[in-house]
Amino acid sequence: MSLKLTILGCHSATPRINAHPTSQFLEIKNHHFLIDCGEGTQVQLRKFGVKFSKIKHIFISHLHGDHFFGLVGLISTFRLLNRETELHVYGPKGIKEAITLQLKLSNSWTQYPLLFHELTSFDSELIFEDKSVEVHTIPLKHRVYTNGFLFKEKEGERKLNMNAILNYDEIEVCDYQNLKNGRDFTLKNGTVLKNKILTLNPSLPKSYAFCSDTAYFPEIIPIIKNVNCLYHESTFLKDKENLALKTLHSTSEQAANIAKQANVQQLILGHYSGRYKNIEDFKTEAQEIFKNSVLAETGKVFEIN
Repeated sequence: MSLKLTILGCHSATPRINAHPTSQFLEIKNHHFLIDCGEGTQVQLRKFGVKFSKIKHIFISHLHGDHFFGLVGLISTFRLLNRETELHVYGPKGIKEAITLQLKLSNSWTQYPLLFHELTSFDSELIFEDKSVEVHTIPLKHRVYTNGFLFKEKEGERKLNMNAILNYDEIEVCDYQNLKNGRDFTLKNGTVLKNKILTLNPSLPKSYAFCSDTAYFPEIIPIIKNVNCLYHESTFLKDKENLALKTLHSTSEQAANIAKQANVQQLILGHYSGRYKNIEDFKTEAQEIFKNSVLAETGKVFEIN
């Protein structure tokens, strides 16, 4: 399965008719993760055909409205849809209080388990793991406590080399899983066939780094080194670098420098300030430094096969 990212919103500050605040839907190794939840996210989910029931984990970068004001609405809609599956929310300390207070005052407690995982560390930490995927925080530099998130596949099973396997009648279909798991095969005469003869290397694990609102912060480079795809905020062009410094945001040029230093395969730009009428200028500026720079656009889908 490929890694698939759907951009639900990619603009900064206030929502507008054609400018939706930050939210993304990530599909990776049969997981369905929602990343940030700006105002109107649930409408965007419906617009782009995402089934609400698929979402079991939501990652919130920070407690600025354009990144989480849609969360309580989505949680409430899950309740109205009679959800029973538990929902995990990962975000800064305070997110539980912010959401549960609204649920309390509106007498809208969920009938499904709502589990908060509050984050406080300024060091990168593992916050989710199962047999196929890991999620780590990427500490960022913004006006409030903020994290990005690194999503990484774990190495998968080895692939069967059928050209080699068919040379040995003793190897049956029931043996295939052991081969995928890396075990050798012993013939009846005692000969040991090494696993590497019968299998091929698994596909390289894929990775995606989401870097929300942040000033230019080279400290993240070791964390995101060599990722397949990096989303990095680019609120401003370099003509407003002083404003970026003041507000602790980044320019597209700075995002490109991070991508280049981290040796990522692709850079996605986003979180554009509403003062700019032509977002193509962000790509033009970034490509002067990092050629494979592309624009986040509402509804756009990125896939890594």
